[in-house]
Amino acid sequence: MADEPQRHRIEVACPECGKVQFEPALVVSTQCRACRANFQVREGKGVVRKHPVTRLAVPRKDSDPEPEPPPQAPALQPFLRRGPVVPVPQSFLMRLFNPAKPPRGITCFECGHSYATVGDAQSSQCPKCSGYISLLSYDITEHWNRRIQTCGDVVIQKSGSVSGVTLKCHNLTVLGELAGSVECSGDLIIRSHGKITGNVQCRNLRVEKGSRVEFLNPVTATSAVIDGNVRGQISCSGPVTLEKRAHLQGLVRTTSLIVKPGAKHTGTIEMLPSQKSEI
Repeated sequence: MADEPQRHRIEVACPECGKVQFEPALVVSTQCRACRANFQVREGKGVVRKHPVTRLAVPRKDSDPEPEPPPQAPALQPFLRRGPVVPVPQSFLMRLFNPAKPPRGITCFECGHSYATVGDAQSSQCPKCSGYISLLSYDITEHWNRRIQTCGDVVIQKSGSVSGVTLKCHNLTVLGELAGSVECSGDLIIRSHGKITGNVQCRNLRVEKGSRVEFLNPVTATSAVIDGNVRGQISCSGPVTLEKRAHLQGLVRTTSLIVKPGAKHTGTIEMLPSQKSEI
């Protein structure tokens, strides 16, 4: 019975140092008890692993000399870019479905300096006074009572309303209620019914067909096109056009008044001398 364990064990020689040791008959891999090398066992013989051999560190004695430090890798030289950066050309499909926006012109709210910036920008800094300029656009779908100052566009939807604040933007489209002041560097488009209580300044005023609006304060614009029912005082440094469905009530100051057949005007007209001016 003492020989029973030996019948199920085989002698295996380490392929690294040649040390012979006993292992179970079904052994697949083992570790040399002398050199600590890991090796595989195939058909009763030790075989070196294909991957690097793993050895356990032998405990260091106090009498052993200090190990030499490993050689340091040479320092990598910094990569210097030479010449201008060449943009990667976009494919035809990318240019077709995602075209680049053209540069946009903006005017600083602080110093009035005008300059151009990239079309995809969401903010900018004035190169003259270093003032911050927002380029975000707003889509108002509920009640809004916060001041807006941006060179982007603002749309007041039918479910939206603005009251008690000043809107400074590029283009403003009114589909809902507006009870505040407006300063637009672009177009003011009105497609709703109601009263606008604040001051209104814009480049182009357009009242769409079917709209009914009353301006409680004077409107200052470069030009105006009216195709709805408007009541108020309008001053334009350019032409005022009344479309065939227009009905304008109030004082009109303009350099030229164009009244198309079917349009009506009730009030006073003051003709101004023709001159070029911008708001």
